[in-house]
Amino acid sequence: MNTRTRMLILTVTGLMAATAIVGYTVNTRDAAAGTSPTGSIDLATADTIVFRDTAPGPDFGHIASVPSAHPDATPTVSSTLCDRFYAANNTAICLQRGGALPATYATVLDHSLHQVRQVKTAGFPNRARVSASGRMVSWTMFVQGDSYLSDDFSTRTAILDTKTGRLIDNVESIPLTLDGKPYQAADVNYWGITFAADDNTFYATVRTAGRTYLVQGDYRAWTARTLRENVECPSLSPDGTRIVFKKRVNASANRPWRLYVLDLRTMVETPLADEHSIDDQAAWLNNNTVMYGRPRQSGGDWDIWAVPADGGGTPRILIPDASSPTPLGTDTGP
Repeated sequence: MNTRTRMLILTVTGLMAATAIVGYTVNTRDAAAGTSPTGSIDLATADTIVFRDTAPGPDFGHIASVPSAHPDATPTVSSTLCDRFYAANNTAICLQRGGALPATYATVLDHSLHQVRQVKTAGFPNRARVSASGRMVSWTMFVQGDSYLSDDFSTRTAILDTKTGRLIDNVESIPLTLDGKPYQAADVNYWGITFAADDNTFYATVRTAGRTYLVQGDYRAWTARTLRENVECPSLSPDGTRIVFKKRVNASANRPWRLYVLDLRTMVETPLADEHSIDDQAAWLNNNTVMYGRPRQSGGDWDIWAVPADGGGTPRILIPDASSPTPLGTDTGP
């Protein structure tokens, strides 16, 4: 057997082995995906909590739902995959990073979780919100760093008006008034937008010169002003009177934040009963209760917890193996 023939045999053998390996990998992946108990989720369904499933296995990362009255029920799991998710009034925003050449997409979904619009963006999914009417959508990406504890992180926050189609891919262009004076700086970063019921007023975090502030923005006038220092990841209550946020309470990286509720009329803030450090943009289950993702101390698994908004009570696990909670058509309470 000459050298040329020997090389040909080796090449063919290698190709056959590679094909077998690829075929095995694809078939195994397909078989695993086929074991996922998927179902239909309709965002028009009242009294429902929709969330991202974080249980190990084929459902990981899929959007799922449970009845608000029975959060311990077996979830209905959809085929929609997201790294971050939020929804309101038949509109959802799904942030996902993936693909052969990893890219990040912000995808607007309808009530059946079907794609309406997709925006290719940069960075890692971080925060997502939809206004109560479903019109205004916002998302935040980490474009540098992966933690708010880092001094060199950079974020990019976008706003999409689904009625007009207008996309502002970076809100850093908004004129900012800080402590009553016009302010400009190269290190300004915004994140964690939350919308008021008028689809015009919004709240967010701005960071500059090593400090964070709660800002109130006017979408149509395109202006923003600071209201208070040391406020991150605000979330407006259903009645529009309070904001739940994470407050920096410790310089240590071990337990840096704690959830607080701010009364927007009196500007009095109240610490919530959960003393764990929470790095999430909490959501309101109703006017009396907030819910949020909390990682387990034993590892990277997440659960959704709930706690009274008045500072009393005891925190409790609402949905195990879950993150990105969204209440749909839930009674907002008195």
